[in-house]
Amino acid sequence: MTEVKDERFQKVQFAAWVGIIGNIILAILKGVIGWMAGSRALVADAVHSASDVVGSVAVLIGVRAAKLPPDEDHPYGHGKAESIAAIIVSVLLFIVGVEIALSAIKSFSEPIEVPGIIAIYAVIFSIVVKELMFRYKYNLGKKYRSEALITDAWHHRSDVFSSIAALIGIGASIIGGHIGISWLVYADPLAGLFVSILILKMAWSLGKQSIHNAMDHVLHDEDTVEMRETALSVEGVMKINEFLAREHGHYVIIDLKIAVNPHITVEEGHAIGKKVKEELIKINHVHDVRVHINPYSEN
Repeated sequence: MTEVKDERFQKVQFAAWVGIIGNIILAILKGVIGWMAGSRALVADAVHSASDVVGSVAVLIGVRAAKLPPDEDHPYGHGKAESIAAIIVSVLLFIVGVEIALSAIKSFSEPIEVPGIIAIYAVIFSIVVKELMFRYKYNLGKKYRSEALITDAWHHRSDVFSSIAALIGIGASIIGGHIGISWLVYADPLAGLFVSILILKMAWSLGKQSIHNAMDHVLHDEDTVEMRETALSVEGVMKINEFLAREHGHYVIIDLKIAVNPHITVEEGHAIGKKVKEELIKINHVHDVRVHINPYSEN
């Protein structure tokens, strides 16, 4: 079990570093080229990538904190640190969306230049890299049940959408400049505004889910079928009176009440409860189990 947890930590931590380094490179590349080419959409996209750096750092901190063992103040462990990191990423994403929207709206009242063709190449490169980063982090996040990593992955996907919007805007602006349609030049900031709307929508959705997961909600009955069947399969368990499985970050903590023969000894009942805990802990994402023993009754 320890080896699995160590592997999870190493993989998720590595993915966070991939995000940090990759986003720094993309933010600098798009920022410099966007400034040189005079593309507001590309500069906005660079700001978005820069925010991803902060998000990946938050994920890294959250993953490190979540790995800490239980202590006196946190007897259930520190798994919620990943949920907190995911909330931070969502808030950062929302702030970036607002900033890009304000910048785009402001540009409509100012004279702007046609972006340089080099901006097109920078955006295409960004789209490819970001999509690869999204798929890598999303699949890894699903495999290791890392809410923070999944949220960060969608942060990358939002960057893909923003880059596609920037590509359309920059392309339309360049075409407009070449064929003499002046209003098409404003497709570049218009793309920036569209990017901001996508970012705000994604930030709201991810933030809502992260807050929900941080509120100690219990899993639905259909999500605990395997766990219930495992508990009932233990010899001596006659009935489950209550079963509560709650997500605590990337792992699950179970509180259950089982009914046993009322005529057995306390020691025998304790042994049954201990066996139930041992069997449930074998389920990959179950971190801890609290078992209460009740005397069996027909009622």
